[in-house]
Amino acid sequence: MPGTAGGLTSADGTALACDRYGEGPAVVLVQGAFADRRHPQMTAIATALAPWFTVYSYDRRGRGGSGDTPPYAVGREIEDLAAVVVAAGGSAMVFGGSSGAALALEAAAVNPAIVKLAVWEPPYHVDDSAPALPGDFARRLGDLVAAGRRAEAVERFMVEAAEVPAAVVAGMRADPSWPAIEAVAHTLAYEAAVLGPGNALPADRLAAITRPTLVLNGELSPAWMANAGAAVAAAVPGAVRRVLEGQAHNVAPEALVPELLEFFVAARKSFA
Repeated sequence: MPGTAGGLTSADGTALACDRYGEGPAVVLVQGAFADRRHPQMTAIATALAPWFTVYSYDRRGRGGSGDTPPYAVGREIEDLAAVVVAAGGSAMVFGGSSGAALALEAAAVNPAIVKLAVWEPPYHVDDSAPALPGDFARRLGDLVAAGRRAEAVERFMVEAAEVPAAVVAGMRADPSWPAIEAVAHTLAYEAAVLGPGNALPADRLAAITRPTLVLNGELSPAWMANAGAAVAAAVPGAVRRVLEGQAHNVAPEALVPELLEFFVAARKSFA
């Protein structure tokens, strides 16, 4: 069972809920949309890494046990991650998945305390194969939530950004898990803000990342995600990209963890 890394607060005073697993060099996990630190995928990754590392898995602001101080700004989320890194001892390796990968990349561009970075399928749009999103997508999602139309915000994000068929989303609304999904609808505007207008690749900021970076894609993921991964690897100096056989965007932890172990254990030796 994980312990609790208590007393974490971000620069703006927002309380951050964080679990701590294992012992060793620090690794921080950053989840994507709809997930929190207790999501089965996140706990599986943390548990698998724990024999080699001290793993910090925190709730991003607005979800789980963390606070949500308004107004939202991407810079505040970068400060949240920085606060967890400080609690981890002042430097850490970081793994981010999906939109959490985009947040981790933005943080690594400005925070040298992130000493190594692994990302899973940051969903940037780099060509016409990607979904077409309006430039004010974040505002539109926020407006829906403010109007009490949380289910509509979730549906719009899933259909337009995640390419989930509308019929599948309609079926999900009858599932017992739907209230938990709807409960984090307000954070979907945050995800859209992290990716920026049109989910455009922030090539200039990625070029500022000086730490070793691993970019991972799934063989079965949509072509636009593969193209985004290749573009991220090309933009980050010295980045390495690998494609996991048989994996789609909802990657299996048992396929992901060996890649993280190989990458982070090499870092452990280099920082020994």
